[in-house]
Amino acid sequence: MGSTADDPISFDDVLAARERIAPYLSPTPLYRWPGLARRLGCDFFLKHENHLPTGAFKVRGGINLVSAASDDERKRGFIAVSTGNHGQSLAYACNLFNAPLTVIMPEGANPGKVQAIRNWGAEVIEHGQDFDAAREYCEQLVAERGYRYVHSANEPYLIAGVATWALEVLEQGPPPDVLLVPIGLGSSASGASLIAAWRSPNTKVIGVQAENAASVALSWRQGKMISTGSANTWAEGLATRVPAEMTFGILRRHLHDVVLLSEDELRQACRLLLEETHNLAEAAGAATTAAALKLRDQLQGKRVVGVFSGGNLDLRELPKVLSA
Repeated sequence: MGSTADDPISFDDVLAARERIAPYLSPTPLYRWPGLARRLGCDFFLKHENHLPTGAFKVRGGINLVSAASDDERKRGFIAVSTGNHGQSLAYACNLFNAPLTVIMPEGANPGKVQAIRNWGAEVIEHGQDFDAAREYCEQLVAERGYRYVHSANEPYLIAGVATWALEVLEQGPPPDVLLVPIGLGSSASGASLIAAWRSPNTKVIGVQAENAASVALSWRQGKMISTGSANTWAEGLATRVPAEMTFGILRRHLHDVVLLSEDELRQACRLLLEETHNLAEAAGAATTAAALKLRDQLQGKRVVGVFSGGNLDLRELPKVLSA
């Protein structure tokens, strides 16, 4: 598969994003943990996006977007809806470029992520029972206040920015046979799918979602956008009910497969990562390891890269992880 005219970004856009990001972020490591590889039964590597300054991959997209924004947009300020990592990404970037930011988060959001966003100087408003309820409120505020709305997926600058981690993977070693990527709204999975299509067409890109928040997986399988009535998962980075049009289009064209995980499988993977790598993972960050364990038989003998997309675990979940 190669890129098409329908794709919202080009390879040159990713190269430009890398140039914008480079003064602020270093490439993240790609580690092979022998104990983890042995337990997963394949040549398994982790791309440690949890080592970025916000603890998650999304900061790549935030810096790319805010650095490329006009002076008028920066002066007016930005607004976004987030369960945490998208908000942290923009808060970090807006702090760098002295731009105001408001982040709408669902009520009961991960308190560590809420505080981290505030620590970077952004305003946080908690509203709604889940991500999509918060999104609807955010869109009302956009109309009222005139902020620059930054959707967490329907933004070419975000997709190009986060795609830089997948480009790094190809520069850090031989191309993987399989690349595992978690999916919330799909900015990372769509970026990785495009990089593979452009530079490593033999690499199979597999998206990973929670069974209880499977809107993108259902949409991808049926070829049309499908919303679900709930997103009842403790993996807030995966907890969306409504797909995003831009990333869904990319995934339909370039993603190879989707795997769904149970809540217990996500917890067990968090514990496994803590045991074997001494890194604390949030559920979305552990999703690719959980998928590798679930696909153990078909991945044997293959070089597999899983992106460790975030380490911002809600510490209220830690006892359940340790007892998994």
